[in-house]
Amino acid sequence: MFLPLVTTASKLVAARGHTEVHSSGVAVTTYHNDNLRTGQNLRETLLTTSNVNVHSFGRKVVYPVDGKVAAQPLYLPNVPIGGNTHNVVYVATENDSVYAFDSDATQAGAPLWQTSFIHPPTVTPVYASDIFGHGSATVSGDPIGITGTPVIDTTTGTLFVVSMTKEGGAFIQRLHALDIQTGNDKPGSPLQITASVAGHSADSKNGMVYFDAQKEQQRAALLLLNHNVYIAWASFGDRKDYHGWVLGYSYDGKHLSQIHAGIYNDMPNGEDGGIWMGASGPSADAEGNIYAISGNGTFNLNQGGSDAGDTILKLSTKSGLQLVDYFTPFNQKCLDTFDKDLGSSGALLLPDQTGTKHPHELLGIGKEGRLYLLDRDTMGKYVSDQQLKCIRSGAPANAEQFRTDVDHAVEEFPIGITGAMFGSMGYWQGTTKSGPLVYIGGFKHPLEAFQLKNGLLPSTVSSQSTETFAFSGATPSVSSNGNLAGTGIVWVTGSVNCPDPGCTPLGPAILRAYDATDLKHELFSSDQNPKRDQLDSYMKFSVPTVADGHVFVATQTGLSIYGLL
Repeated sequence: MFLPLVTTASKLVAARGHTEVHSSGVAVTTYHNDNLRTGQNLRETLLTTSNVNVHSFGRKVVYPVDGKVAAQPLYLPNVPIGGNTHNVVYVATENDSVYAFDSDATQAGAPLWQTSFIHPPTVTPVYASDIFGHGSATVSGDPIGITGTPVIDTTTGTLFVVSMTKEGGAFIQRLHALDIQTGNDKPGSPLQITASVAGHSADSKNGMVYFDAQKEQQRAALLLLNHNVYIAWASFGDRKDYHGWVLGYSYDGKHLSQIHAGIYNDMPNGEDGGIWMGASGPSADAEGNIYAISGNGTFNLNQGGSDAGDTILKLSTKSGLQLVDYFTPFNQKCLDTFDKDLGSSGALLLPDQTGTKHPHELLGIGKEGRLYLLDRDTMGKYVSDQQLKCIRSGAPANAEQFRTDVDHAVEEFPIGITGAMFGSMGYWQGTTKSGPLVYIGGFKHPLEAFQLKNGLLPSTVSSQSTETFAFSGATPSVSSNGNLAGTGIVWVTGSVNCPDPGCTPLGPAILRAYDATDLKHELFSSDQNPKRDQLDSYMKFSVPTVADGHVFVATQTGLSIYGLL
């Protein structure tokens, strides 16, 4: 029987190896820390703006793994493994492996456990050539296994993760429920992913659209909501025919099963509409509603249809998965035409706001770089513009990309203020002096901070970094000791030589830390002491995980752990 994790502060010395275990009980069990996807850890008591610098902070350990790491590392303190208690970081790879590492080890040793879903000769990896064909420019020769960030249910000690394998020529995706102490599948796990909805899309058969494991990429992070797991899918590089799916699953300790009516397809009669969100996950509010953003595709919700391309979706979980509200930009046709899909980033749900008639808000930004601040209670749906003309090259000043007066949004920024967004924005409650701040790391833009006041964002930044970020921009994580001054830090990783979305990041990545109240003040950069700190490679959409004085960064070859020296 698994006992819920101890969350009180503890400190002990483990008998196994040279490991010091210390913990404040902070756990990072889901992408970007919480279901709002804020990225903030307000219980970081060790790292401050005064001790995070090249002299007292740096890389301590590098753990090699068997494949690229696209998922954000997750962290749990005080996990009983092998007769000892460990603070554990969990890492999932594209080679279909899940690792548990001791986060406090002073040198890289064997993992606490490793689980592989590859079992030759019957269960083999899926390679890019299996998806795109040999000779494609997309083919890298690397396996495609676990891409979406897993999620952990601490009340049952279960890590949920989706694998992709090839078995007897068939492509199989499975949901696994792993024991966090052993890495073993729990009773009733795994469950093969299958789904179908009524529809008449190009790939429908006899009036039904079926989930195709070869065409659907599980890119978005998993969501745990009321002990149920929700998973979203998109495409492999727009390889047709694909759809945006959201599926819900429950686990009772003995059986993994699909929730009754827990199936949503955003494109049953049209094409495309993948839900990938730059590796972010679906968000959720306290009422159990899920928010996801779709990419390019057919749109006809305003005409009573079911196709929802370039749309921020609000799904109720009260009875399966039901679309109850939405927001679609007035220029959806233009977004689809020019591959400026809204779904390149996830929805950031803001904590309840005061001083406004819109207490429940969300933020979204797509490839176009236009920021939308929406009321979650009244999303705004779609407003058509009869004069809409989709012009990109040499567009006049009154062209659609400069219009902000059509959509029913609480607030809308024109193109150019934030830059295209891939991944997630960040939110920090701030100090008494700074107030709450929203951080945006747009492509070809600096990392920017906007002060949130009375439920609105100014169009001018409160501070910004001196560096601009290559593709895929930067997804910020924030750490602080509550609102204590001198403890707020914004953490990002970025590539150094990837100038456009079609490029392949080569060379090292850089981990950067900034004073959360003044982004001009860079505290640390991993290229200041490259021999000790430099990351060997960059994974697009990378997100640093910060907990208990550690900063965990995944790359194409392993996991780097930074901390106080």
